[in-house]
Amino acid sequence: MSAHIFRLAAFASGFLTIAVFVMMLVLGWPLFTSGQFFAILTGEWRPSNELFGIFPMLVGSALVSVLALCFSLPVSLGTAFVVATLAPRPLRRAVQLMVRFMAGIPTVIYGFVAIFLLVPFMREQLTGGSGLNILTASLVLALLIAPTMIVFFVSGLQNVEERYRLAVDALGGRPVQKLLYLQLPQAWPEITAGIIMGLGRAMGDTLISLMLAGNSVAAPQAAVDSGRTLTAHIALVIAADFDGMQFKSIFACGLILYVFTAIVVMLLRLIIGRSMCQV
Repeated sequence: MSAHIFRLAAFASGFLTIAVFVMMLVLGWPLFTSGQFFAILTGEWRPSNELFGIFPMLVGSALVSVLALCFSLPVSLGTAFVVATLAPRPLRRAVQLMVRFMAGIPTVIYGFVAIFLLVPFMREQLTGGSGLNILTASLVLALLIAPTMIVFFVSGLQNVEERYRLAVDALGGRPVQKLLYLQLPQAWPEITAGIIMGLGRAMGDTLISLMLAGNSVAAPQAAVDSGRTLTAHIALVIAADFDGMQFKSIFACGLILYVFTAIVVMLLRLIIGRSMCQV
């Protein structure tokens, strides 16, 4: 009986996922039939001039996500090294508890704290202006995606076979040597999966970019410029005319995010599948 319930739940989840995609495709289909989809992808956002391009949002999403990944990756790898190998057991448990606690903090709390602590610092010491820009949002987003990446990294480093680790200890290898020459080469599939998952998490976040990126509709030229992401754009655009281009542009954003998420999931399955075959 329980197996049938789980199968039904899996079927329902898959059906809802497909239904969401079909809904966005149907509502955004006029963009494809009229040949306006690619014009929206490459155009500017100026509703007053009947321009509804989302290219600035594409640039903003890419900049925020890549910068967040670049900031978060060294910290996440270092934390994973400490948890998996380098630290004494009591410290490992304390760090793991901290990471789990961070993963449970609501996103809005990160943004709320950053507005009162990080934004004034960025405005007065580093970037000038309002302090709401791509760099500010990416720093907080790096903190947000770190727990997800750390979980993947630690899992990969700790899944190395015990006999190999014992062999390194028997040969007099130090923890750093065990980490560099045994665990890292063996854990690369999980590390790669963690990086991809972190990028997907950064790309799909809404609140951090909405609260901290500045929401400028101009394409950012540098990290200190204000910008708007695709997710923030969907949250901000209010279109009363369901047949208008402003409304249809929202579904163009949704389709892009959906395709990106699908690519992330397929890459994860491919990497995890290959690692399982090698075991």
